Amino acid sequence: MKEFLRFVKFALISASAGLIEFGAFSLFNELFHLPYWMSYLIALVLSVLWNFTLNRKYTFQSAADIPSAMFKTAMFYVVFVPFSTWLEHALTGLGWNEYLVTILNMLLNFGLEFVYQRYYVFRDSIDTNIQNRENRS
Repeated sequence: MKEFLRFVKFALISASAGLIEFGAFSLFNELFHLPYWMSYLIALVLSVLWNFTLNRKYTFQSAADIPSAMFKTAMFYVVFVPFSTWLEHALTGLGWNEYLVTILNMLLNFGLEFVYQRYYVFRDSIDTNIQNRENRS
């Protein structure tokens, strides 16, 4: 049950990050008319920072070393960003709607990132900030 609740928290926080990403993407794509890839990358960075910060604190409740955890998360995006950028380029080049492709990338990111953060980034530090708070009381 605890892991199910952890997944629900991750999903809700990721949904808020998705709103940030989608809003930022729309802003840069429609208002500033930046190229798709630039709008996508800026929006992705904003959502990753939001998602990492909130999930570390509330979902995984980790007291892990922040630079180390952020580095591990960044390594995920070293692989994911080129792949998702290639995917958006390939699919929009085939005539797919750029918003549909953005949503597809967001769903792919959601699934892969949960597994990556749960079983790699925060694997050994889940719920450690709760323990630290309880030990100080």
